[in-house]
Amino acid sequence: MTVRSDKKLTHTERVITSLIAGALAGAMAKTAIAPLDRTKIYFQTQNKMFTFPGVMDFLLKSYHESGITSLWRGNSATMARVVPYAAIQYSSHEQFKHLLQVETNDQKRAHPHRSFMAGSLAGLVSTASTYPLDVARARMAVCSTYPSLTQVFLRSINEGGILSLYRGFIPTICGVIPYAGSSFFTYETLKRLHYDYYGNNDIHPLLRMLFGAIAGLFGQSASYPLDIVRRRMQTQHGYVELGIIGTMKKVVTEEGFIHGLYKGLSLNWVKGPIAVGISFTSFDMIYKFLLTVYIDEIQTSSSSSSSSAKVSSGV
Repeated sequence: MTVRSDKKLTHTERVITSLIAGALAGAMAKTAIAPLDRTKIYFQTQNKMFTFPGVMDFLLKSYHESGITSLWRGNSATMARVVPYAAIQYSSHEQFKHLLQVETNDQKRAHPHRSFMAGSLAGLVSTASTYPLDVARARMAVCSTYPSLTQVFLRSINEGGILSLYRGFIPTICGVIPYAGSSFFTYETLKRLHYDYYGNNDIHPLLRMLFGAIAGLFGQSASYPLDIVRRRMQTQHGYVELGIIGTMKKVVTEEGFIHGLYKGLSLNWVKGPIAVGISFTSFDMIYKFLLTVYIDEIQTSSSSSSSSAKVSSGV
C-alpha cells in the first residue's frame, strides 16, 4: 500500500469531502426555514398584498386545515433538490476558487472579481444541474393536489412536456449570477478581513453565522425581482409566453413596482440571512471536521505502515 508521507489529501478526497459537507449544510439550512420558504413562494405566486399579518394568517390557516406538517409541505422535494444542489454548489465553488486562484497570496483583495466569479459559476453549475427539482418543489409548495414528487414530474410532463420542468430557467440563471456571486463574495471577503485583523485565529461559529447572514442579505437583495419572475413562470400558465420583461411588466402593471417585484423581500430578509448563515457556517465546520478525520486516518495509516516496516526489517 502506498502511503502519502506529506499527509495531504488528494484532489478526489477534497471533492468528496466538500460534496458531503455541502449536502449536509444545505439540508440543515433549508429544513430550518422551510415554513417561511413555503410562505414566501405562496405570496410570490399570488396577486395578493404581502404583509406580516398576512404571513401569520397563512401559517395559522395551513396549521388549522392540515396540521403542523403542512408547514413543511414540499420539503421532500426541497431536500431532493437542495442536497445535490448544495453539494454541487459548495464543491464546485471550492474548485473554481482553486482554478481562478482566488486565495493565492493577496489576490483576493487585489482582484475581488475573481471571488465574485467563483461564486457565480458555482451557482450557475448547481442551478443548471438541479433545476427541474426546483420547479417541482415550487409546485408542491403552492398546490396541495400533488401527493408526491413523482406525481409532480409525471403530471407536469403529461400536461406540458419535458420543457415544462424548465419554465423560468432563463430568469433563474440571470438571478443566480448576482445572488451566488454576491453571497460567496461577501462571506469570503468578511472571513478574509477577519484574518487580516486577527491572524490565523479560528472564527467563532456565531461570527461565521453573522458573516453568512450579511452575505445572504446582500445576495437576496441583489436578485429578488428575478426570483419573483421565475416563480410566476414556474407555477402559473401564461407567464412563460411573456418572457422575463413581459412578466415584469405584467407584475408591475397589476401589483405595482415595489409591492409586485419586491413582494416578500422583507420575509426574505428574515429567512434568507438565517438560511445562508446556517448553510455557510455548517459547511465550514463540517468540511473542517471531515478534513481532520481524513488527515487523522492518513496519520494512523502512516504510523501503522512505519511500524510494520520496522518489524519486517527486524528493528
